[in-house]
Amino acid sequence: MTDTAVIEIALQTMLVALKLSAPILVTSLVIGFTISLFQSMTQIQEFTLAFVPKLVGVGVALLLCGNWMLHTLITFTTQLFERLPGLLA
Repeated sequence: MTDTAVIEIALQTMLVALKLSAPILVTSLVIGFTISLFQSMTQIQEFTLAFVPKLVGVGVALLLCGNWMLHTLITFTTQLFERLPGLLA
């Protein structure tokens, strides 16, 4: 296994992790920013106000993107296992 192969696998792994986490993180970020903006405009300083909408938003994001996320992860794992014999030689 060469250094180039290791770096390529690490890069692909990080890209897949970024793709898989993006829908959840972006949803949480948008909802959190919206609620923070609402709290600053109305001067409501309740910490638990942001929890339920974020929980619902992340659940909806998982329902909408979960199939794609699972397919992406399975495809990456399958490709990695197919490349494994060539990497060990």
